[in-house]
Amino acid sequence: MTNFDPNMLKVYLVGGTQDVGNAPDRFLHDVETALQAGVTAFQYREKDGSQLSKTEITNMAVKLRKLTQRYHVPYFIDDDEELALQVGADGVHVGQKDQQIEKVIQRAAGKLLIGYSCNTAAEIAKANHLAAVDYVGTGPVFPTNSKGDADPAIGTEQLAQLNTASHHPMVAIGGISHNNLAAVLNTGVAGVAVISMILGSQDISQGPSGRCGLPILTK
Repeated sequence: MTNFDPNMLKVYLVGGTQDVGNAPDRFLHDVETALQAGVTAFQYREKDGSQLSKTEITNMAVKLRKLTQRYHVPYFIDDDEELALQVGADGVHVGQKDQQIEKVIQRAAGKLLIGYSCNTAAEIAKANHLAAVDYVGTGPVFPTNSKGDADPAIGTEQLAQLNTASHHPMVAIGGISHNNLAAVLNTGVAGVAVISMILGSQDISQGPSGRCGLPILTK
Protein backbone atom coordinates (compact mmCIF):
# COMPACT_ATOMS: atom_id res chain seq x y z
CA MET A 1 0.00 0.00 0.00
CA THR A 2 1.28 3.46 -0.93
CA ASN A 3 1.75 5.86 1.98
CA PHE A 4 -0.70 8.75 1.88
CA ASP A 5 0.63 12.15 0.87
CA PRO A 6 -1.74 15.14 0.51
CA ASN A 7 0.16 16.14 -2.63
CA MET A 8 -1.42 13.21 -4.42
CA LEU A 9 -4.72 15.13 -4.30
CA LYS A 10 -3.46 18.09 -6.38
CA VAL A 11 -4.83 16.87 -9.72
CA TYR A 12 -7.05 13.88 -9.00
CA LEU A 13 -8.62 12.36 -12.10
CA VAL A 14 -11.90 10.47 -11.61
CA GLY A 15 -13.56 8.52 -14.38
CA GLY A 16 -14.94 5.45 -16.09
CA THR A 17 -15.92 4.39 -19.57
CA GLN A 18 -19.25 6.22 -19.24
CA ASP A 19 -17.30 9.49 -19.29
CA VAL A 20 -15.97 8.87 -22.82
CA GLY A 21 -19.11 7.58 -24.54
CA ASN A 22 -18.79 4.00 -23.23
CA ALA A 23 -15.69 3.41 -25.35
CA PRO A 24 -13.22 1.25 -23.34
CA ASP A 25 -10.26 1.63 -25.71
CA ARG A 26 -10.65 5.40 -25.80
CA PHE A 27 -10.92 5.45 -22.01
CA LEU A 28 -7.65 3.56 -21.57
CA HIS A 29 -5.96 5.85 -24.10
CA ASP A 30 -7.24 9.02 -22.42
CA VAL A 31 -6.30 7.84 -18.94
CA GLU A 32 -2.78 6.99 -20.11
CA THR A 33 -2.47 10.38 -21.79
CA ALA A 34 -3.56 12.07 -18.56
CA LEU A 35 -1.09 10.00 -16.54
CA GLN A 36 1.67 11.06 -18.93
CA ALA A 37 0.55 14.69 -18.63
CA GLY A 38 0.89 14.73 -14.85
CA VAL A 39 -2.24 13.79 -12.91
CA THR A 40 -1.30 13.05 -9.31
CA ALA A 41 -3.94 10.38 -8.56
CA PHE A 42 -6.56 8.41 -10.46
CA GLN A 43 -9.87 6.94 -9.30
CA TYR A 44 -11.64 4.33 -11.42
CA ARG A 45 -15.37 5.02 -11.12
CA GLU A 46 -17.64 2.87 -13.29
CA LYS A 47 -21.16 4.22 -12.70
CA ASP A 48 -23.97 6.32 -14.16
CA GLY A 49 -24.64 4.70 -17.51
CA SER A 50 -21.72 2.29 -17.71
CA GLN A 51 -22.29 -0.62 -20.08
CA LEU A 52 -19.52 -2.85 -18.74
CA SER A 53 -20.29 -6.20 -17.13
CA LYS A 54 -18.79 -7.12 -13.77
CA THR A 55 -16.13 -9.21 -15.49
CA GLU A 56 -15.32 -6.38 -17.88
CA ILE A 57 -15.02 -3.96 -14.95
CA THR A 58 -12.55 -6.32 -13.26
CA ASN A 59 -10.52 -6.65 -16.45
CA MET A 60 -10.51 -2.88 -16.89
CA ALA A 61 -9.43 -2.41 -13.27
CA VAL A 62 -6.46 -4.73 -13.86
CA LYS A 63 -5.41 -2.81 -16.99
CA LEU A 64 -5.68 0.49 -15.11
CA ARG A 65 -3.57 -0.89 -12.26
CA LYS A 66 -0.80 -1.67 -14.76
CA LEU A 67 -1.04 1.82 -16.28
CA THR A 68 -0.94 3.63 -12.95
CA GLN A 69 2.01 1.52 -11.83
CA ARG A 70 3.86 2.35 -15.03
CA TYR A 71 3.50 6.07 -14.34
CA HIS A 72 3.81 5.80 -10.54
CA VAL A 73 0.39 7.38 -9.90
CA PRO A 74 -1.72 6.36 -6.86
CA TYR A 75 -4.74 4.32 -7.93
CA PHE A 76 -8.13 4.35 -6.18
CA ILE A 77 -11.28 2.40 -6.95
CA ASP A 78 -14.71 3.80 -6.21
CA ASP A 79 -16.91 1.99 -3.69
CA ASP A 80 -15.43 -1.51 -4.04
CA GLU A 81 -12.70 -2.37 -1.57
CA GLU A 82 -12.86 -6.03 -2.58
CA LEU A 83 -12.00 -5.16 -6.18
CA ALA A 84 -9.35 -2.71 -4.97
CA LEU A 85 -7.71 -5.44 -2.92
CA GLN A 86 -8.07 -7.98 -5.72
CA VAL A 87 -6.24 -5.86 -8.31
CA GLY A 88 -3.71 -4.36 -5.91
CA ALA A 89 -5.02 -0.79 -5.97
CA ASP A 90 -3.64 1.77 -3.56
CA GLY A 91 -6.97 2.88 -2.17
CA VAL A 92 -10.75 2.95 -2.17
CA HIS A 93 -13.13 5.90 -2.21
CA VAL A 94 -16.46 5.70 -0.39
CA GLY A 95 -19.43 7.99 -1.01
CA GLN A 96 -22.23 8.93 1.35
CA LYS A 97 -24.68 6.99 -0.82
CA ASP A 98 -22.41 3.95 -1.02
CA GLN A 99 -21.85 1.30 1.64
CA GLN A 100 -21.21 2.32 5.23
CA ILE A 101 -17.76 3.78 5.80
CA GLU A 102 -17.35 1.79 9.03
CA LYS A 103 -17.65 -1.49 7.13
CA VAL A 104 -15.07 -0.38 4.59
CA ILE A 105 -12.69 0.67 7.36
CA GLN A 106 -13.12 -2.72 9.02
CA ARG A 107 -12.16 -4.53 5.81
CA ALA A 108 -9.60 -2.16 4.34
CA ALA A 109 -7.83 -0.21 7.10
CA GLY A 110 -4.10 -0.81 6.89
CA LYS A 111 -4.50 -2.43 3.47
CA LEU A 112 -5.87 0.46 1.40
CA LEU A 113 -5.87 4.22 1.54
CA ILE A 114 -9.41 5.43 2.25
CA GLY A 115 -11.17 8.45 0.79
CA TYR A 116 -14.60 9.54 1.97
CA SER A 117 -17.12 11.90 0.37
CA CYS A 118 -18.26 14.55 2.85
CA ASN A 119 -20.40 17.44 1.66
CA THR A 120 -21.93 18.89 4.84
CA ALA A 121 -20.70 20.07 8.22
CA ALA A 122 -22.25 17.02 9.89
CA GLU A 123 -20.50 14.65 7.48
CA ILE A 124 -17.17 16.41 8.02
CA ALA A 125 -17.65 16.18 11.80
CA LYS A 126 -18.21 12.45 11.52
CA ALA A 127 -15.15 12.00 9.32
CA ASN A 128 -13.04 13.91 11.83
CA HIS A 129 -13.54 11.02 14.26
CA LEU A 130 -12.48 8.38 11.72
CA ALA A 131 -8.70 8.08 11.97
CA ALA A 132 -8.57 5.48 9.19
CA VAL A 133 -9.84 8.01 6.63
CA ASP A 134 -6.94 9.56 4.69
CA TYR A 135 -8.77 12.34 2.85
CA VAL A 136 -12.24 13.69 2.18
CA GLY A 137 -13.77 14.58 -1.16
CA THR A 138 -16.18 17.51 -1.07
CA GLY A 139 -18.68 18.89 -3.56
CA PRO A 140 -20.12 19.39 -5.97
CA VAL A 141 -18.60 22.84 -5.76
CA PHE A 142 -20.45 23.90 -8.92
CA PRO A 143 -23.29 22.29 -10.89
CA THR A 144 -22.09 19.23 -12.79
CA ASN A 145 -23.40 16.81 -15.40
CA SER A 146 -20.75 14.18 -14.70
CA LYS A 147 -22.66 12.56 -11.85
CA GLY A 148 -26.36 11.86 -12.20
CA ASP A 149 -27.08 11.69 -8.46
CA ALA A 150 -24.98 14.71 -7.47
CA ASP A 151 -26.12 16.86 -4.54
CA PRO A 152 -26.82 20.59 -5.00
CA ALA A 153 -23.71 22.72 -5.57
CA ILE A 154 -22.16 24.08 -2.36
CA GLY A 155 -20.12 26.96 -3.80
CA THR A 156 -16.65 28.12 -2.81
CA GLU A 157 -17.67 29.88 0.42
CA GLN A 158 -19.10 26.72 1.93
CA LEU A 159 -16.18 24.71 0.52
CA ALA A 160 -13.78 26.97 2.42
CA GLN A 161 -15.77 26.56 5.63
CA LEU A 162 -15.81 22.77 5.32
CA ASN A 163 -12.11 22.69 4.55
CA THR A 164 -11.37 24.71 7.69
CA ALA A 165 -13.51 22.33 9.76
CA SER A 166 -11.96 19.16 8.33
CA HIS A 167 -9.15 17.35 10.13
CA HIS A 168 -8.36 15.52 6.89
CA PRO A 169 -6.92 16.90 3.64
CA MET A 170 -9.73 17.84 1.26
CA VAL A 171 -10.06 17.44 -2.48
CA ALA A 172 -12.78 19.50 -4.17
CA ILE A 173 -14.95 18.04 -6.93
CA GLY A 174 -17.83 19.02 -9.14
CA GLY A 175 -18.08 21.42 -12.07
CA ILE A 176 -14.46 22.56 -11.79
CA SER A 177 -13.09 24.23 -14.92
CA HIS A 178 -10.24 26.50 -15.94
CA ASN A 179 -12.59 29.45 -15.38
CA ASN A 180 -13.25 28.71 -11.69
CA LEU A 181 -10.11 26.78 -10.75
CA ALA A 182 -8.39 29.71 -9.03
CA ALA A 183 -11.41 30.38 -6.84
CA VAL A 184 -11.48 26.73 -5.76
CA LEU A 185 -7.78 26.66 -4.92
CA ASN A 186 -8.11 29.90 -2.95
CA THR A 187 -10.29 28.04 -0.43
CA GLY A 188 -7.20 26.18 0.76
CA VAL A 189 -8.17 22.68 -0.39
CA ALA A 190 -5.35 20.22 -1.08
CA GLY A 191 -6.40 19.78 -4.69
CA VAL A 192 -9.14 19.29 -7.25
CA ALA A 193 -10.81 16.13 -8.51
CA VAL A 194 -11.88 16.44 -12.13
CA ILE A 195 -13.71 14.35 -14.70
CA SER A 196 -14.84 16.26 -17.80
CA MET A 197 -12.12 18.92 -17.41
CA ILE A 198 -9.66 16.23 -18.50
CA LEU A 199 -11.65 13.42 -20.12
CA GLY A 200 -13.71 15.97 -22.03
CA SER A 201 -10.65 17.91 -23.17
CA GLN A 202 -9.71 18.16 -26.83
CA ASP A 203 -6.01 17.91 -25.97
CA ILE A 204 -5.25 16.15 -22.69
CA SER A 205 -1.59 15.91 -23.65
CA GLN A 206 -1.04 19.66 -23.20
CA GLY A 207 -0.53 18.87 -19.54
CA PRO A 208 -0.20 21.29 -16.63
CA SER A 209 0.82 24.18 -18.88
CA GLY A 210 -2.00 23.74 -21.38
CA ARG A 211 -5.33 25.54 -21.45
CA CYS A 212 -7.17 22.39 -22.51
CA GLY A 213 -5.20 19.88 -20.48
CA LEU A 214 -4.47 19.66 -16.77
CA PRO A 215 -4.91 22.60 -14.40
CA ILE A 216 -1.89 24.57 -13.28
CA LEU A 217 -1.21 23.47 -9.72
CA THR A 218 2.28 24.59 -8.90
CA LYS A 219 1.50 26.38 -5.63
